[in-house]
Amino acid sequence: MTRARPDPDFSEPAPPLWEQVAALIVLVMLTQALIGPIFAPTQEETPILRLVWLPIYAIIAGLCVWRWERLVRVWPAVLMLFLMVLHAFASKYWSIDPGVTQRRVIALAITGAFSIYLGAAFRGAHLPRLLMIGGLLMGIGSLVMVFAFPAIGVHQAENFGLWRGIWYEKNQMGIVMVATGTAAAAVLAAKDRLDPVALVTIALCTGLMLMTQSKTSLLCMVIGLGGIGALWAMRKGGAAFAIVCIWVGVILMATASYLFITNRELVLQALGKDPTLTGRTDIWAALMRMVDQQPWTGFGYSAFWGRDSIPALMIRQETQWAVPSAHNGWIDLLVQLGWPGALLVGGVIAIAAIGTVFRIPVAGAREGYFSIAYLVLFVLLSLSESVLLNQSNLPWTLLLAILARALAPEPEPIRTPQLYRHLAGRTRQAYQPGSRIAAQYAHGQSRRPIRL
Repeated sequence: MTRARPDPDFSEPAPPLWEQVAALIVLVMLTQALIGPIFAPTQEETPILRLVWLPIYAIIAGLCVWRWERLVRVWPAVLMLFLMVLHAFASKYWSIDPGVTQRRVIALAITGAFSIYLGAAFRGAHLPRLLMIGGLLMGIGSLVMVFAFPAIGVHQAENFGLWRGIWYEKNQMGIVMVATGTAAAAVLAAKDRLDPVALVTIALCTGLMLMTQSKTSLLCMVIGLGGIGALWAMRKGGAAFAIVCIWVGVILMATASYLFITNRELVLQALGKDPTLTGRTDIWAALMRMVDQQPWTGFGYSAFWGRDSIPALMIRQETQWAVPSAHNGWIDLLVQLGWPGALLVGGVIAIAAIGTVFRIPVAGAREGYFSIAYLVLFVLLSLSESVLLNQSNLPWTLLLAILARALAPEPEPIRTPQLYRHLAGRTRQAYQPGSRIAAQYAHGQSRRPIRL
């Protein structure tokens, strides 16, 4: 009999169940699911919502203390988080709303610490599995809201009839479903066998994402599932197949780029978008004029879109609609922290990408290529949604977790248990007898010394 080969993606044991539940609660809160629409239906900060977050901050503190050794090992990621938080805190001194900036910088530091903890504590495929389970539960909850409480689960005014589940609006549900579907695909790739829970999760996430009619989410879902599938196929197909896949990918990307550059309007029409990207280009042009007014400082972290913000009021009057954000992470970062803040965040993302690429052959395969796939999605998402340096946001949380994973030392290989070594030794003695010479037999010839 031969002993079954251990599953390499789970070579490092998963955190205990209580820790997984605690981390899952925080993850769900960071998606702003259900709690936000109930206690802050207008997406504005309320005293009740602040009180709801206090026990979540306590859970985060407890988890970080519990895993303090893991956090020390990823000290470069902790240092990068400290620099970003320090820059955001410094913007309080020129912010147009210092009170909001100070409160949200504190939240940014606490949720950022949870992000680093998440990447350090949930190694291998344990992180995508945690995200898959959380997303599956939220997806089921969204179905309940759509059919049992359509006033909450379905848009009633703007975007009438489109599903939003347990979130404020449809794009939030689309983002969470894309991340969950990508995580489920990573679980399949890591286990190298069919997982019914992962298959159900992918089907549910795809269906909910389609009901939002979000073109960005659709594109991200295709890239996430297709990218993980391609990397898994290249690993299985060998070097020659991998080279062919890379060349095909390069050709497809070059062709798509050429078509978009030369026939931009035609491509957008094929995707169901108008040339202004549903008014986004008008917002971007107006905001870049605001950036020109304070290019090096911005208007303060999380202060630009406040209720009493004069610059935001000017943008809304110019665009003739209640703009909630820039719908572009980089431009939103520019109006908050200026070019230094954008360059700092861009450098952090670049470091995460470089570290993740180098981890692809070994650690990337163990986690089902989740990190590299999600990084691509995050960069794409940042071009249409305000997901950069956000104090309560799932995409930014996962980005920092991937940064911690990219900079974490590789776990030591698990030693073979003493029992297995003993059995292996007995097997060798039974089936691989050593050499025998005549002197070892009772009636054999004695060994004689060689005379020179």
